[in-house]
Amino acid sequence: MSVLEVPGAGLYYEIHGDGPLMVMIPGASGAAEGFRPVTRHWAASHTVALYDRRGFSRSVLDGPQDYQRRLEIDADDVRRLVEHLGDGPTIVFGASSGAVVALELLARHPGVVHTLVPFEPPAVKQLPDGKRWLDFFRVVYDIYRRDGIAPALKMFREHAFAESDRQAMVNAMDVTNNQTLANARYWFEHELRQYPAADLNLDALAAHADRIVLAVGRESAGYPCHDVNVELGKKLNRELLTLPGGHIGCITQPSAFAAELTSALAQ
Repeated sequence: MSVLEVPGAGLYYEIHGDGPLMVMIPGASGAAEGFRPVTRHWAASHTVALYDRRGFSRSVLDGPQDYQRRLEIDADDVRRLVEHLGDGPTIVFGASSGAVVALELLARHPGVVHTLVPFEPPAVKQLPDGKRWLDFFRVVYDIYRRDGIAPALKMFREHAFAESDRQAMVNAMDVTNNQTLANARYWFEHELRQYPAADLNLDALAAHADRIVLAVGRESAGYPCHDVNVELGKKLNRELLTLPGGHIGCITQPSAFAAELTSALAQ
């Protein structure tokens, strides 16, 4: 078990494989586990760094937290991890909420990023109907506070994700696991409403747009996280890379997902 001490937390991380460094930023679960299926494949050609974001699973909080600057601090944690691993500018893959962190990382700390792959970030303020989605996330949060985690997640899944994702999301949510439930509560309180409302620094991202690979799932078209990258593609003049599966294709189709992203990065 490796832990990197950062202000206010200890970041759990682990290393797999050998080759160019690839840092993986997890999404709503906040934990490394969601990347394990795809890591087996990427580790054949890369050194893959998995970690738990602060406040989730093994990355324990041990000091005051500035929740008004949480996204900025999340991005700074990734910077510190890349610099700790000492491999210079690296490939950074962020999924879902982790993709919002990845975009913030490039905007604030471009020196640590060689290639950025933000996969379906829920930064819905970029959408023409962004306010409708921000209102939706507030409704989901209210259901969580009133009725609990399960009904709130059910509404979240059924409205925001493709059918191919929904059952896999149910299977991934072990309601008998105390840590899984603690991660869900932390996400509901500090991320569900906040990260979709993020104000992305489009000027800073445009200055480094040649490093950005905007990736989406083939089965996600028409759903908000997919369409955020469609809008970013227009604003940053970047083409989309479509990968197998939907929003969690790296879990449902890990072999094909890994192979197609590896091929795209090689080009």
